[in-house]
Amino acid sequence: MSTSTTSAATTATTQGRARNLALATWAFAITFWAWAVVGPLAVRYTEQLGLSASQKSLLVATPVLVGAVGRIPVGALTDRYGGRVMLSVLCVASVPPVLLVAWAGERESYALLLVFGFLLGIAGTSFAAGVPFVNAWYEPARRGFATGVFGAGMGGTALSAFFTPRFVEWFGYVTAHVILAVALAVTGAVVWLLARDAPGWTPSTQAVLPKLAAAVRLGVTWQMSFLYAVTFGGFVAFSTYLPTYLKDVYDFDLAGAGTRTAGFAIAAVVARPIGGVLSDRTHPKLVVVTSLAGAAACAVVMALKPAPEIPAGAVFVLMAFFLGLGAGGVFAWVARRAPADRVGAVTGVVGAAGGLGGYFPPLVMGATYDEAAHSYTVGLVLLVLTALLALGYTLWRLPREDRTPPA
Repeated sequence: MSTSTTSAATTATTQGRARNLALATWAFAITFWAWAVVGPLAVRYTEQLGLSASQKSLLVATPVLVGAVGRIPVGALTDRYGGRVMLSVLCVASVPPVLLVAWAGERESYALLLVFGFLLGIAGTSFAAGVPFVNAWYEPARRGFATGVFGAGMGGTALSAFFTPRFVEWFGYVTAHVILAVALAVTGAVVWLLARDAPGWTPSTQAVLPKLAAAVRLGVTWQMSFLYAVTFGGFVAFSTYLPTYLKDVYDFDLAGAGTRTAGFAIAAVVARPIGGVLSDRTHPKLVVVTSLAGAAACAVVMALKPAPEIPAGAVFVLMAFFLGLGAGGVFAWVARRAPADRVGAVTGVVGAAGGLGGYFPPLVMGATYDEAAHSYTVGLVLLVLTALLALGYTLWRLPREDRTPPA
């Protein structure tokens, strides 16, 4: 009797893990679609509003800012209120900015697009709620897998790149945004009704600010923040700016650039859980080193402007794969080394660093774009140098052994 009871409890726990991981991953994907909804339409906005390269890059990068900084308080609040509550709230809270962006675009107001694009960053904070939520459902030995699968929700950028321009073409500009807003609201309701926090999870009673201050004092927070800013930040920068890059360098139209950007994002989505699983089986350091070396090599080839489709496409897909691999490895490392009662706070800070890592590259790319040569060589060279710096830091400054910082 006791054996059958134990077996039933184990089965229920396994099913609960799978269901909650799936719900969290979908919520992450749909909010990331909302977070990235401006990028696929940047070419449209540029043509309508006559934007310069710098104005265009600022418009694309603006939603990233709030999505980055907002992860810090969201991570700490998740420790207190739980992932179920926070993911539901963030889905619903993302609805008004999506509709306001549609209104601003319909009015053809660059200033309003910037303001509401800034608010759209709320959708990008869902990552900091999802990581501690799925972490609590899995034992330490499988958290690389859990965070890797959850991280695949960043495929929302692929959904956005592929479907947003097509929805605009099929249904109209405003209707496309309304469809996304409805999807966000439905997702929030489903997560609220069906998701559950892990049985072993307990709300943190610490005040948010002291908790954040304690997380910031941990060495692991700053180490992982730097690496995540390079890996995940690189992915965010490319996934938001790639439609513009492909238009400027290869003269693809809106739908063509969106399709290729979706392929880029899918490669990173596939790679992220692989990075988590490999980190469980080997060590996150090996995964991160491989990621940074591969990304640097791909950036060198990209700077040489390989011809479309096959050479260039292969390089972009490999770049996405290496960045996704590294993002999965970094958060597997966070799961190993962050104190259990501070995973949310550490996740918030590290996630913010990743978002900020995606904020600045589009601005740099826009500022260094050589319009006469249709070239982003300077920006890509800076990417190579950044990846090599992170590679050296990981090799020589970060220990391979697991260490849990003192509470």
